[in-house]
Amino acid sequence: MRRFVYFLATVFAIAFAARPAFLRAETSSPAPDYLTEIKPIFAKHCVACHGEKKQENGLRLDASPGILAGGDSGPVLIAGASEKSLLLHAVRGTSDTISQMPTEGDPLSETQIKLLATWIDAGAKLPDEKIARVAGADHWSFQPIQRPPLPAVRNSSWPQTPIDYFILARLEEQGIAPSSVADKTQLLRRVYLDLVGLPPTPAEIQSFLADESPDAYEKVVDRLLASPAYGERWGRHWLDLARYADSNGYTIDSARNIWKYREWVIGAINRGMPFDQFTIEQIAGDMLPAATLEQQVATGFHRNTLTNEEGGTDPEQFRVEAVADRVSTVGSVFLGLTLGCARCHTHKYDPITQAEFYQFFAMLNNCDEPAIEAPSMMEVMRGDLSRRDELNQQIAKLKKGLKENEEAIRLAREAWEASLGDDRDKLPQAVRVALEQKPENRSPKMKQDIVSHFAKMKETREQFPLLDEIAKLEAQVPKIETTLVVKERPKPRETFVHKRGDFLDPGPQVTGKSPAVLPPLATTTGEGGRLDLAKWLVAADQPLTPRVVMSRDWQKFFGRGIVETEDDFGVQGTKPSHPALLEWLAAEFLEQKWNVKAMHRLMVTSAVYQQSSSVRSDLATIDPQNILLERQSRLRLDAEIVRDVALATSGLITNELGGPSVFPPQPDGVYAFTQNRKNWVVAKDDQRFRRGMYTFFWRSAPDPSLMVFDAPGANTSCTRRLRSNTPLQSLTLANDAAFFECAVAMADRVLAESTAADDATRAAYAFVLATSREPTSDEQAALLAVLHAEREAIAPKQQEPASKHLPATPLKLQDRTAGEFVPWVRLCRVLLNLDETITRE
Repeated sequence: MRRFVYFLATVFAIAFAARPAFLRAETSSPAPDYLTEIKPIFAKHCVACHGEKKQENGLRLDASPGILAGGDSGPVLIAGASEKSLLLHAVRGTSDTISQMPTEGDPLSETQIKLLATWIDAGAKLPDEKIARVAGADHWSFQPIQRPPLPAVRNSSWPQTPIDYFILARLEEQGIAPSSVADKTQLLRRVYLDLVGLPPTPAEIQSFLADESPDAYEKVVDRLLASPAYGERWGRHWLDLARYADSNGYTIDSARNIWKYREWVIGAINRGMPFDQFTIEQIAGDMLPAATLEQQVATGFHRNTLTNEEGGTDPEQFRVEAVADRVSTVGSVFLGLTLGCARCHTHKYDPITQAEFYQFFAMLNNCDEPAIEAPSMMEVMRGDLSRRDELNQQIAKLKKGLKENEEAIRLAREAWEASLGDDRDKLPQAVRVALEQKPENRSPKMKQDIVSHFAKMKETREQFPLLDEIAKLEAQVPKIETTLVVKERPKPRETFVHKRGDFLDPGPQVTGKSPAVLPPLATTTGEGGRLDLAKWLVAADQPLTPRVVMSRDWQKFFGRGIVETEDDFGVQGTKPSHPALLEWLAAEFLEQKWNVKAMHRLMVTSAVYQQSSSVRSDLATIDPQNILLERQSRLRLDAEIVRDVALATSGLITNELGGPSVFPPQPDGVYAFTQNRKNWVVAKDDQRFRRGMYTFFWRSAPDPSLMVFDAPGANTSCTRRLRSNTPLQSLTLANDAAFFECAVAMADRVLAESTAADDATRAAYAFVLATSREPTSDEQAALLAVLHAEREAIAPKQQEPASKHLPATPLKLQDRTAGEFVPWVRLCRVLLNLDETITRE
């Protein structure tokens, strides 16, 4: 009997197992177990490329949260639908976009594939696993900021600020003594150039040398931090980060009006705006409650992207390019991360997936890009706004009367355009650029430029008298300054992952979030917006921004950041040279409530900052790059400061804060090779001698004297300027028209201001103007030798007018003779060309 029962049980078991799948599904047979049957498949074949240490295509398959999240191509499985699941297509090799997986090693067996399919069709149930930390999350820069204690040092008399303890501790570990304090005049010139970008005057030098009080240096620092020139100097640093320029870029590269943003930056820095507010207003000032005009102007930070005006381009393509640039810029400037590397694929080194790039992108993707009026106080007080509105109403009424002549005017304009020929070259740049495009490719602005110019032509007034009336009224309309800003859209755009970075090939939809490796974004809706992003960048628990800003500012004072790769705090970046110091500075920055001036004061009053910059032969092999900071660094001045020093030394400088960009002299033929010739009318008044940061900057053809001294091109964010040393720099200082004018004015100043009429006194005074110190006896002898040689050379023509022997200049030479003046001009050319003149010791 028992054998019979066993036989029946066996028969039924075989019969049940042999039933068709659709009959078996009617029973409640258990689905494959994830932990014992599915996870081992992933572990053997998948996690090498999709695990904790590596996430190809942004996909992680070693734990439940990663499997559910999917990757850059979207969800990998759809519970209950294996045939629609990307995972099954990938392992079978039936996907149109993904190669058969795994790409290396043996493919999955048919049994394994069927097991996966059965598991997915049964609901793809996953346990409540805690995902392991994101690969790379243990990297030092992603950790919370923790304030370290001051290290113990043996030489307790050397430190002047807490900074010095960290530097000295490292030096003492290596048995190195710090350098002596810099000479007083060298230190004074250094801190002037670093904080305000101008050399001290002879009177300021004498005042400092005469002040023997223990806080004499601190008093100078405080005065410089309060100077309006401080905002200009450090505003220029920020404009590098913001990729500021006065033109749109690409081949047409027409002018843009955005100098109000530059003015905002200078004003915010001078007012001591805390860096967190400085950040929030630039990222999302327009979204603040009752946003002021100034806060709207601040969003010009985003509008420094390039704009392509070529006919036939896809506006959406270049809008997407602009947003991608904003993601990369914000990532570099505030986070020190190369977010842009994750645009086309998950980052190769840092824990940033492609999906996370587009989550960041989503927070910057909901902007319109208008130009708004930003009237100055003078324009408001003059009543320009009301006068403008009144005249525009009159013009609108007159234009209604043009309706009956519209067709005749159009035909006349087309006939004029067809007849231009070589006369096109005489037209204003904007009109010439517009006419070069086919009519169907012209933007609305181009069309308006053509219409406006045609309406103002003499022949057109004669032919259409009403146009003459309109033109006369339009000439009276006050031009209110405008600036470029961003404005949040009432209806947000949808954002998708762009497969391989192609905006025409959208992947899964994403919403605004911060990268998983960093603290989460605080939002009210769960979907981050631009204002949420702005606040997150300066949130107390977001560790990157304070570290990045402090390391970058340290770089300005010492020539190298505490993290040398100042734009890459990621896994491939260099480690901090002084990790504990960077942590202390970041913590102190937060403690000081993001007070930049306070941190700058701390740095420049430190003992390490005040060291001599003399190279030490005893350390030539131990620390040749001065990583340990046993001395200060000699730094060639930035391009704009080279110009500023020449202007200040000559006495020509116009110290006017803010305002539009200006046009100083530059060599002829600069625009010979640009697609569109630029309008550069050299200023004749004191605007000619404004600081270098106000020089109009064409992206396609920047001022040559700025570029030869390594000014950035402004196409992308610049976090550190290069410093080169080329013969072109010397030739520029000696021969460029702008610098030659400075030499002429400097000679005139030396002759007018020197208290004694003898050559030695005057030559020494000229040397002080250029270098901020008295010449040595050997230097004095060399100066007099140059002067005497130039006198001998000009002797046969010494009674001729000096102007006859100098290039044309608008400077008045007061009827000076060649013999008395030309030798001094040539000596001043030498002094402006000295390495010491253009170097911060």
